Amino acid sequence: MINVSKVTVNIGVGNAGEQLERAEKLLNILCEQKPIRTKARQRIPTWGIRKNEEIGVKVTLRGKKAKDFVDRAINARERKLKATQFDDVGNFAFGVPEYIDIPGVKYDPTVGIFGFDVCVTLGKNGYRIKSRKRAKRKVPSSHKLTKEEAIEWVRNNMKIQVEE
Repeated sequence: MINVSKVTVNIGVGNAGEQLERAEKLLNILCEQKPIRTKARQRIPTWGIRKNEEIGVKVTLRGKKAKDFVDRAINARERKLKATQFDDVGNFAFGVPEYIDIPGVKYDPTVGIFGFDVCVTLGKNGYRIKSRKRAKRKVPSSHKLTKEEAIEWVRNNMKIQVEE
């Protein structure tokens, strides 16, 4: 049985300061959960980014919160995805250009306009075997999720159109 393991919502701002705080406030409003800040992994002088500088925020949602958020966010994309947005192990991602495209969310002048990325990780029962703390094992190839299985599950269970 396939289910949504987690949903990661990410806003990459590109620099620290007031804009990063506004993005943090937006994720707190959208996800009802405190976001964490992400840091730059390397130095990019042409963009003015230093290593370990805080340049974005993200939230990881699990369980019912994750399913509900994906259901709301996909409405901003008119419940359509492309097959290229799925990876080989069945996960998919999509972007929302402006948060006000989500039904029921109103514009907040203190935040401004931001877009964000939504990454959905799908898994089958028993997938935890690869990430648990004690007695880790590899997921057998017969039990791995494929791109085709994920697309079929998204079409049937989430009522999302997947275009080839």
